[in-house]
Amino acid sequence: MNVQTDYDVLIVGGGLVGASLACSLAGAPLRVAVLEAHPLRADEQPSFDARTVALSYGSRKIFAAMGLWAAIEAEGVEPIRRIHVSDRGHLGVTRLDSREQGVEALGYVAESRVLGKALSAALAGADNVDLHCPAALDALEFRPDHVRVRFTRDGESDEITARLVVAADGGHSTVRRLTGIKAWEVGYGQTAVIANVITERAHEQVAYERFTDTGPMALLPTRAPAGAEGRCSALVWTVRDAQCEEVMGLDDAAFLTRLGERFGRRVGAFEQVSRRHAYPLTLLRVREHVRARLAIIGNAAHTLHPVAGQGFNLGLRDVAVLAQVLVDGVAAGRDAGELELLREYLRWRRRDQLQTAAFTDGLVRLFSTNLTPVAALRNAGLVAIDLLPPAKRLLGRQAMGLWGHLPRLARGLPL
Repeated sequence: MNVQTDYDVLIVGGGLVGASLACSLAGAPLRVAVLEAHPLRADEQPSFDARTVALSYGSRKIFAAMGLWAAIEAEGVEPIRRIHVSDRGHLGVTRLDSREQGVEALGYVAESRVLGKALSAALAGADNVDLHCPAALDALEFRPDHVRVRFTRDGESDEITARLVVAADGGHSTVRRLTGIKAWEVGYGQTAVIANVITERAHEQVAYERFTDTGPMALLPTRAPAGAEGRCSALVWTVRDAQCEEVMGLDDAAFLTRLGERFGRRVGAFEQVSRRHAYPLTLLRVREHVRARLAIIGNAAHTLHPVAGQGFNLGLRDVAVLAQVLVDGVAAGRDAGELELLREYLRWRRRDQLQTAAFTDGLVRLFSTNLTPVAALRNAGLVAIDLLPPAKRLLGRQAMGLWGHLPRLARGLPL
């Protein structure tokens, strides 16, 4: 006989992915809790800072189906109407246009804090969601019919039970460490330098992806401070690890000059740069996505190179599928932590996770070599995609997260 538990679902990690899962389950016939090491407020949660997130059109549909898009849009997002892909030193170009795809925008750029504010407000009004934060996870004890979870809060130990634990606690997952679940991980030998830049010319809601010999560079249109309307972009500049210290050590004027030399003049000169951040880049995939009473999602399960901006979108698709599997399973009288139910989630998500990882990894490796035959082949590919509408449409659907077997939320339908 199953024991009564405190919760049906305990989400460890209250960042963007964990909070999104909690919001997706708000109002469902499930008792849900979030365990997070930081206060779950947009002004204190590290995941909800001023960095930007590229949202695919499919992610917009998920947030809209969860009832959150209006609040996100009201706080400020910048649409991506067009995407321009080029290879530095070569002529090949591919251009994607939202009008050709039949959508309002290919994607959107939002500050993490904007998403965090909308998620925090939604969770504050969710009667079936409890927040245990700030709290540090100490131990997990898996039993046949529940999981016993021990944590520390305000210097005191506490304990709760749940039918299912969902790890949404990022690439350095505590849940993975406590359960002994291994991950396959390889470094790219590259570091992403992140900042916001003001450009001479308006971005006109175009996102640029420019491949160079040290890695891809991206400029994403974002909301601008007063006086720079339409000229602010989020920069992701990939450099080799050995170059990172030098690039980060440049003063602003030298940094902007170097950036202009690498990127070119498509948006004119680079005039201002914000504080810079650097993040080493790795490809990670967990060896076990599910066990009885455990599911691993988001960056805890997979991290990608930021080329094509797919990382958070992939995690949000995890959320949409897991939420549907849980709600439908419980409605059919099944246990939320039942292994076979969780395997249904994994079977649904495996193809998207593998293909998205292979696509981003393949782009990085293909465009990181200067071998003449490879360069000629990839540039011919860029030109071919630009000239062939079916190929362009397929690439656009993948970039927007609108391909494959979509869950209800990703189709804009409520759970």
